Amino acid sequence: MEAFTSLAGGLAVAIQPMNLLFALIGVLLGTAVGVLPGIGPALTVALLLPITFKLDPAGSIIMFAGIYYGGMYGGSTTAILINTPGESASMATALEGNLMAKAGRGGPALATSAIGSFVAGTIATLGLTLLAPYLVEVAVSFGPEDYFALMCVAFVTVSATFGDSPVRGLTSLFIGLLLGLVGIDILSGQSRLSFGIPELYDNVEVTTLAVGLFAVGEALYVASRRHIHEEKLEAVRGSLWMTKEDWKRSWKPWLRGTLFGFPIGALPAGGAEIPTFLSYATEKRLTKYPQDFGHGAIEGVAGPEAANNASAAGTLVPLLTLGLPTSATAAMMLAGFQQYGLNPGPLLFAEQPALVWGLIASLFIANTMLLVLNLPLVGLWVKLLAIPQPWLYAGILVFATMGTIAANPSPVELIMLTGFGVLGFLMRRFDFPIAPVVVGLILGPIAESQLRRALSISLGDPMVLLQSPISATLLGIAVIALILPFVLKGMGRFKAVED
Repeated sequence: MEAFTSLAGGLAVAIQPMNLLFALIGVLLGTAVGVLPGIGPALTVALLLPITFKLDPAGSIIMFAGIYYGGMYGGSTTAILINTPGESASMATALEGNLMAKAGRGGPALATSAIGSFVAGTIATLGLTLLAPYLVEVAVSFGPEDYFALMCVAFVTVSATFGDSPVRGLTSLFIGLLLGLVGIDILSGQSRLSFGIPELYDNVEVTTLAVGLFAVGEALYVASRRHIHEEKLEAVRGSLWMTKEDWKRSWKPWLRGTLFGFPIGALPAGGAEIPTFLSYATEKRLTKYPQDFGHGAIEGVAGPEAANNASAAGTLVPLLTLGLPTSATAAMMLAGFQQYGLNPGPLLFAEQPALVWGLIASLFIANTMLLVLNLPLVGLWVKLLAIPQPWLYAGILVFATMGTIAANPSPVELIMLTGFGVLGFLMRRFDFPIAPVVVGLILGPIAESQLRRALSISLGDPMVLLQSPISATLLGIAVIALILPFVLKGMGRFKAVED
C-alpha cells in the first residue's frame, strides 16, 4: 500500500506541465530514432546528455525514460516494414512481422505491436512499482564489501551479455575500468594517468565518452560500410485496425510476453533479446495455427513485442534500486543521473523520492502517449525512412560536436571526443561491445571506493570479502558467470570433434 501512496506522490510530479512536455518529447524522439535503422535509444540519450546538463533533473530523466520506451516501440516499425530491426530487441518481431506486411497485413502487425507494447509496459511498470521498495530494503543492509561484490557481478554479467564473445566483453570492460582510474585519487590526492593535463584531473567525462563511442563511432562505422542490398519498404496496405480474430490470437501472447520480459529484464544479466526469442519460441509451440508461422503469424509479433517492452521496465528495477545498468540505454541513463550528482540505489529513494517516483509514474503516462500517438503517426514514421543516411549521420556528428562544446568548452574535450569516436569505430569494426566501456567508467570508481572502504574497516584483511554471506554469495555468482561461458564453449568444441 505504501508503494501506491508513493506512486500517487510521483504522479503529482509527472503531471506537471513541463514534465508532461518532457515525456512527450521523449516518446516522440524515442520512436523516431527507433524507426531509423542503426540509431537506437542509447545513442539518442548519449547525444542529449551534453545539452540537458543545465535542465531540471526530473524533467531530463523523465525524457530519457520516454526515449527508452519510444525506442523499444519504434524499432518494431522498421522490423515489420523493411525487415530491418531498429533495435536488436526487435529481431524476433521481424521474423513474422515483415511477412505480415508482405501479405498486406502490415496495419494489424503494427497495431498488435503498439497495443502489446502498451499492455506489457503498463503491467511491467506496475511490477516495478511493487518490487522496487522491497529491493531497496534489502540493498540498505549492504555493507561496502557487499556492494563491491555486487559490482563484480555487474561487471561479469554485463561483459558476458553484450556481444558474442566473453573475452571481447571483458576487454571492453577493462578499457572502461582503465579510463575510470584517470584523475585525482580521492584518498591520496595524487593524480593518476592524467599526464599533467589539467582537464584530466576531474576524471574522464562520461558524456564525452558516451557521445564519442555511440554517436561519432556509429557515424564513422556507417560511413565505412557499403550497402549490400537495397532495403525495400513495404507499404502499409488496408486498415490499421485488428479484426476480432486478431484480438483473440493476440491477447494471450501479450500476457505471456510480459511474463518473459519483465523478470528477465530485471536480472543483472537480463536484456531484451533473450525474452523476445523465448516468447517467439513459446508462441510457435502453443499456437493453434502452426501453418501460419513462417507465413506471417500475428502471435509471432504480439508476444515478442510485449516481451520487448516489458523488459524495458524490468531493466529499471536494478538501475533504480541497485545502480546497476543491464542494457546500453540503462548505462546512458545512469550517466544522466550522475550528470546531476545523483547515484541510483537505495539512498536515492530516501534522498530524492519525488524524482524517483515521478519517473516511475511518468512511465505510465509515456505508455499511454505511445499508444495514442503511434498508430495515427505511422505514415510520418515511414517517411523518416526516406532520409538519406549521409545527411542523417552528418547531422549526428555536428550535433555531437556542438553538444560536447556546450557542456565542456575545451580543445582537450574535442580531442577526447575524436579519440573515443575512433575507438568506437574500431570496436564496432572488430565486434567489441560498446556498453561495457561505459559501465566500467561509471561503476569502476564506485567499486574501487567500496573495496577500499571494506579493506580500511577490516585493517587490510582481504578475507572480509568472504566473511559476509551476501558478499561471498555474490562473488561466487560472479566467478560462475565468468567461467561458465568458457566451459560451455569448450564443451561445444569437444562435441563437435566427437561428431
